Amino acid sequence: MEISNAEKAEILTQALPYIQKYNNKIIVVKYGGNAMLNEDLKKAVMGDIVLLSQIGVKVVLVHGGGPEINDTLQKMNVQTQFINGLRKTDKETVNVVQMVLAGKVNKDLVNLIENSQGKAVGLCGIDGHLIEAKPLNKELGYVGEITKINPQIILDVLEDGFIPVISTIGCDKDGNVYNINADTVASKIAGELKATSLISMTDIKGILRDKEDEKSLIPAINVSEAPQLMKEGIISGGMIPKVDCCVEAIRRGVKRVFIIDGRVPHAILIEILSDQGIGTMFY
Repeated sequence: MEISNAEKAEILTQALPYIQKYNNKIIVVKYGGNAMLNEDLKKAVMGDIVLLSQIGVKVVLVHGGGPEINDTLQKMNVQTQFINGLRKTDKETVNVVQMVLAGKVNKDLVNLIENSQGKAVGLCGIDGHLIEAKPLNKELGYVGEITKINPQIILDVLEDGFIPVISTIGCDKDGNVYNINADTVASKIAGELKATSLISMTDIKGILRDKEDEKSLIPAINVSEAPQLMKEGIISGGMIPKVDCCVEAIRRGVKRVFIIDGRVPHAILIEILSDQGIGTMFY
């Protein structure tokens, strides 16, 4: 679809109040799972993040990479076991997680940002002891629970004009490395940075009142309503921990948290730079 110059000017005029609202503010974007599987879409998402950065928004990108970890473990013939949706992680598995997340996935995203004329620095929770952790429980092995976020390295990278790209592994004072849920990391980092917004990119439209009907999207949820929606089964399964992280981010001082469909082109820009938004907002 061709857009005339007048239409382009109108779009920019409409976006101006939002650009002003977010200028020099921190937003945390959680990007992971199946929303990362399409290469063209991944490039477009990184381009959107560069655009936000260049109009003065301080973007912090937190990423997972479950599908890539599964693929690598399979190629290495390492068996994967899940307990209550969490990957049981022995020493061999956590080494693979570190290699894939902090290595390949992280540097691929940094590379895409740089190729979109942005400036990015890849970090993981070990750098500057950014994410300190302890075992979540013995049965899961090296799956971590966050004990402390040390955000100074993120602030330094932002101050120098770079986009921090953070992979979600943590460490303890003995040098053990832990695999940590990306939603949890994004929520804790957003809270620690007192971010204006946390945007969680997933592969669903948002919270649906009826899972079979995409038109039943709930556009906004007050965090006080979340327990009732869980009781009614509207928020269920894998969405429960995601929503718990949204609620925790709000309670830690983040003003707005969004769950949006990462498969929609320019979803971040639509959410941040327009009235309508496209996902579910928690406030």
